[in-house]
Amino acid sequence: MNAAATFLVALVAALHVFFLVLEMFLWTKPLGLKVFRNSPDKAAASAVLAANQGLYNGFLAAGLIWSLLHPNAAVALQLATFFLGCVIVAGLYGAWTVSRRILYVQAAPAALALIAAWIA
Repeated sequence: MNAAATFLVALVAALHVFFLVLEMFLWTKPLGLKVFRNSPDKAAASAVLAANQGLYNGFLAAGLIWSLLHPNAAVALQLATFFLGCVIVAGLYGAWTVSRRILYVQAAPAALALIAAWIA
């Protein structure tokens, strides 16, 4: 992958590490409440579900990081394609079921990274 594709894949991975932290550790804290527009009661009731969701975001980040570190360029592209595809599908589903913001925060950066990886 070229520098632009590598940067975009790394950005998507970093976003998902951030989502992991928000969902697993900050869900009921002021930042988590603000980002997800939750009340303290709603956040407390859904904290276990959010932590599970955060764990899955961590798996996506790990796969993207793996794609950046793999020494074989063809395998790295396959890994990036798979994990970015997963991020796009999750983002589309989240935009459809939860909030349109997810389309711009999650799916769009992954789509740009995927296009850049394929062009590279």
